[in-house]
Amino acid sequence: MSPEIELTILMPCLNEAETLAICVRKAQKFLTDYQVTGEVLIADNGSTDGSQQIATVNGARVVAITAKGYGAALIGGIEAARGKYIIMGDSDDSYDFSALESFMQKLREGYDLVMGNRFKGGIEKEAMPFLHRYLGNPVLSFIGRLFFKSHIGDFHCGLRGFNRESIQCLDLRTSGMEFASEMIVKASLSEKITITEVPTKLYPDGRSRPPHLRTWRDGWRHLRFLLLYSPKWLFLIPGLSLLLIGIALSFILILHPINIGNIRLDIHTLLYSCSMIFIGFQCVTFYYFASIFAVREGLLPEKSFPVHLFDFFTLERGVLVGITLVLIGICITVQLFRVWTHNDFGDLTNPVKTFRLAIPAVTLFVLGIQVILYSFFYSILGLKTIHS
Repeated sequence: MSPEIELTILMPCLNEAETLAICVRKAQKFLTDYQVTGEVLIADNGSTDGSQQIATVNGARVVAITAKGYGAALIGGIEAARGKYIIMGDSDDSYDFSALESFMQKLREGYDLVMGNRFKGGIEKEAMPFLHRYLGNPVLSFIGRLFFKSHIGDFHCGLRGFNRESIQCLDLRTSGMEFASEMIVKASLSEKITITEVPTKLYPDGRSRPPHLRTWRDGWRHLRFLLLYSPKWLFLIPGLSLLLIGIALSFILILHPINIGNIRLDIHTLLYSCSMIFIGFQCVTFYYFASIFAVREGLLPEKSFPVHLFDFFTLERGVLVGITLVLIGICITVQLFRVWTHNDFGDLTNPVKTFRLAIPAVTLFVLGIQVILYSFFYSILGLKTIHS
C-alpha cells in the first residue's frame, strides 16, 4: 500500500458502460477540488460491454475480480486498494461521487466506518422502488438495529467510507448483496470499530437496463444473514418463550382443565404444551451450540458468548439434572403402572386422569435423557474454551 495515497474511491462494476464514465469523472473531480491524494479503482466483475476500457480512458485503475458477486467484487477491490481510506459506491450514477467531503471529514476525524444515510440525505423521485423505500430497507434496518444494538439508520446504503486496515480485520466473507449487512454487523459487534453516519442523497440511476438487485431474493439473503449472525434472536428468545409458555400451561393442565367460555382445554392441549417444552428446549440448546461454533470459527466476537457459563453449567451438574428428571418420570410411570395392574392390565376406567400424568411422565423422561446427552456434547465443545 502506497503511503502517499490517502483515499481510494472504489466502485464495483458489472457491465456499467452507460454510467461508469460519469461516475469516474465525478470521483476525479472530488479528488481535485478537495486536494485529496487518491485513486479511482474499478473492481470489475467480468464486464463484457467495454467497461474496463471506459474506466481506463477516464483515468481509473481497473482490477479484475474473477469471483462472482457484489461482495466478492468489493472484497477483491478492498484488497487491491492503495489508499488508507476507501469510499465505496455503486457505479450506476445513483450517488454523487463529487460530493464526498462529509465522508472524508469523518474518516479524518478517526471513524473506522462512515455510513451514508439516504433517508436523512434525501431520495429523489423514482430513485428507490416503493417496496425498498417503505418496507424492505426500513424493516431490515430496524431488525439490524434491534439484533446488534446498532444506531445505523440505513443498513443498505451503498455509499460508505472506511479505514481500509480496520475493515480488513473484520474478515468479511459474503460474496453477494448481503455483504452490505455483513460489514455493519461485524463492525457493530466489534469493540474496536467506531461508526458514524452522514446524510447522503440518492439519485435515479442512469442505466437503461434493470439493476442487478433482486427485491425478494436479495431481501431474503439480507434477512437470512441477520438471523444467522444473531443466535440470540434466532434460537434463544423464541426458545425461551416456547419453553416458559409450555411449562406454565402444562403445569396448570396437570392440575385441572382450563375453561375459557365454551372452550375447554384438557389433555389434548397438554400434549401440545409438552411439545412446546421440547421445541423450546431444543432452541435454547441450539443457541449455545451455535454461539460456541460461531465464536470458535471467528464469525462472532468472543463477547457474543458468555464463557463463564462453562463454570456454572458443568457436565456433572447437567447429568445430575438429567438423571433427576428421568427418575421423576420413572416414579410417575411406576405409579401409573400400579393403577394399570389394579385394572388387571385392561382398559383404564379414567383414561383422562391417567393421561394427565402419563404425558408429563414421558416428557420428563425424554427431556432428562436429552439434558444428559447435551451436557456431554456441551462439555466437548467447551474443552478448548475451558483450557484456553
